[in-house]
Amino acid sequence: MSVTIYDVAERAGVSTATVSKTLSNTPYVSEKTRRKVLQAVAELGYRPSAVARSMAQGRTHTLGCIAPNLTDYTFASMIEGAHAEARRRNYFVLTGSAEEAADVKPLLEEMLARQVDGLLVINPHVDARSEFVRPLVEQGLKVVFLSPSRRTSSVLSVSCDNTTGGYQATRYLLGLGHHRIATIVGPGNEAWTLERLAGYRKALLQQGIAFDPDLVSRGDWTPESGYRCVHELLDGGRDFTALFAQNDKMALGAIRALRERGLDVPGDVSVVGFDDIPLARYFDPPLTTLHQPLQSFGEHAARLLIRAIGEPDRAQESLSLAAELVIRESCAPPSRPSLSRR
Repeated sequence: MSVTIYDVAERAGVSTATVSKTLSNTPYVSEKTRRKVLQAVAELGYRPSAVARSMAQGRTHTLGCIAPNLTDYTFASMIEGAHAEARRRNYFVLTGSAEEAADVKPLLEEMLARQVDGLLVINPHVDARSEFVRPLVEQGLKVVFLSPSRRTSSVLSVSCDNTTGGYQATRYLLGLGHHRIATIVGPGNEAWTLERLAGYRKALLQQGIAFDPDLVSRGDWTPESGYRCVHELLDGGRDFTALFAQNDKMALGAIRALRERGLDVPGDVSVVGFDDIPLARYFDPPLTTLHQPLQSFGEHAARLLIRAIGEPDRAQESLSLAAELVIRESCAPPSRPSLSRR
């Protein structure tokens, strides 16, 4: 088992903060305490981590950013916002993609070797990647999660209020008079999916409408999956007059499938998306959706991280940003009682 900074602190009878200050040659450590720490280091054979070595070199005004990929619109927009805010504050952002959890460790090692002052991690809970980051936080590296939800108080985070967003989308359709509302959800392991579904269920419950799992179809955020899900719903005889797709790309595929089945949007089926991608206003019809301030996510995350680096003793602060309903032309009151008559 490797020796940790906690072992050194216990052997020397001091705090981990004192050990860190001693190893980084901070002047505010007494000579007596310094000798105790160095003796414990020698006895235990402790080797400072890459984080400690990086921090000891002083600030480089470089931030690391890890995303599942660099092509997805959501991730790319967050990264763009982070880069813009960092530049305003004279920081540079070193960005890399880790498609799977196994890709995270070597990327982290590379960023630490380049002595980043702190780290931004996008969608940290999509798999086990967050577990590679937590030890770095414990060692003193400042980290901000750009996360669907705030799952931990030990790491700074910027998140979206997805539950309220899912609620708003469904509540809007209910307000138009729809009672049979299907939903196309994302992958089951992602917090975006679970929270938007929770908002959908909450809105139905408030109207006294029982949740029907048969009206839920699982996609994977792509237009192809939205297209497939609508055909599966209709082939299964599912009865709905409105559809909430958990992102705009699945909504686009859903609209295509509805039209192939001879159904008009919004005459026969109303459709709501989520994200408000730039093309949403140019859909046919223009898509009603929930607007996420994606660049603001990145800007806030970079600002939080730079502040944490400059004020390491500042209290933890996390933000939850709201999504805003944008009403366009893809929704209307129901013009028929059900699809089963088609």
